[in-house]
Amino acid sequence: MKKLLTIAGSDCSGGAGIQADLKTFAAHGTFGMSVIVSVVAENTCEVLGVQDISPDIIGKQIDAVFQDIGTDAVKVGMLSKSDCMLAVAEKLREYRPNNVVIDPVMLAKNGCPLMQPDSMDTLIREILPLADLLTPNIPEAETITGLAIHSAEDMERAAKKIHAMGAKGVLVKGGHADGDALDILFDGECFYQFSETRIQTKNTHGTGCTYSSAIACNLALGYPMGDAVREAKAYVTAAIRHSLAIGKGCGPTHHFYDLYQNGLQGREEN
Repeated sequence: MKKLLTIAGSDCSGGAGIQADLKTFAAHGTFGMSVIVSVVAENTCEVLGVQDISPDIIGKQIDAVFQDIGTDAVKVGMLSKSDCMLAVAEKLREYRPNNVVIDPVMLAKNGCPLMQPDSMDTLIREILPLADLLTPNIPEAETITGLAIHSAEDMERAAKKIHAMGAKGVLVKGGHADGDALDILFDGECFYQFSETRIQTKNTHGTGCTYSSAIACNLALGYPMGDAVREAKAYVTAAIRHSLAIGKGCGPTHHFYDLYQNGLQGREEN
C-alpha cells in the first residue's frame, strides 16, 4: 500500500486541512499519515482562532514518519508563519521525499487569513523550490507573482514565473474565475489544460486541499504528472457535484462519493 503524508493545519469541522487530506488518501486506497502544523478552530462559516504548533514538535513529527515508515508522496498545505515554514523546509531537504505537492494556502474558503502576510518571502524562498508541483489558485498565484490574472494567457504567464522561482511544476487553478473551471499545468516545458463545467454550489469547503491531496495520491500510485492532475480533477469535481449541505456556510465536498459508488476500480498502482 502506498504511503501518503500530509503536512498541514487541522480543521476541526472536518472539511479541509488534515481531515480532508486523510479522507482523500483513504478514498484513493492509500495509507495516510499527518504532521499537524496548526490547530484551526473553524467551521463552515468562520475561523475562530489558530494555535500554531512549535517548530520543534513539527520537526519531530516529520522525523517520526520518515525514520520509521517513509512516504511515497507528501502533500504540504497550510503553513501559517515563517518559523513553521522553516521547520518544514529543513526536514524536507533532509529527507528528500519524492512527489512533493505543495498547496500554498493563504485564505480559508470564507476569506479568513490562514497565512501571515509577512511570511510570503519565506514561502517563496524556502518552500516553493521544494515543490514537485505547486498548486496555487488564481488569488494565490497573483500574490506570489505580483501579476494580475484575468485570462488563460495570464494563468500561463504566472505559471511560468512561478516555475522560474524554483517550483518544478505549477498548476494554476481557475476556480475563482468565471466560466468553466479551467486549470493550467506547466511542467517546465509544456502547458496542459484541464477543464470541467463549473458546478453551481456554495459547498466547496476544502476543495483545494482535496485536489492537491488527490494529485499526490495519483503520483504515488505511479501516474505521470498530467494524468495525475487529470484523475484528481475528475475526483474533486465529483466530490463537489455531490457535496454535502452540512453547516450554515460553505459545506464540505463528498470525499467518498466515488468510492461508495464504484469501489477502488482504477485506483490500483500503474
